Amino acid sequence: MTQKRTVPVKIQGREYRIRAERDAETVHRAAELLDETMSKVRARSGTADTVDIAVLAALNLANALAGDRVGGGSIEGLEKRLAALAQLVETALQDSGTAVS
Repeated sequence: MTQKRTVPVKIQGREYRIRAERDAETVHRAAELLDETMSKVRARSGTADTVDIAVLAALNLANALAGDRVGGGSIEGLEKRLAALAQLVETALQDSGTAVS
């Protein structure tokens, strides 16, 4: 059984103590992602209600996660998306007359 540890993080200026089995760096990265997403939601929506911002941020992150799962999982889905983007760039470059290396 993995031992849980308490990791302090700061989200939207408030400190939270998160009990987690994962390493502290992973928890900090997750908190930073949430904080950035909440800041973007706050700027776009104009709302000041923290609960509304948190819910909208959670929906944005869940939507991104669901999209990754539909895309075929973590690495495989990412590889497929990167290949599709590479093909799109190559096509655009060919259409513009720019040589593709």
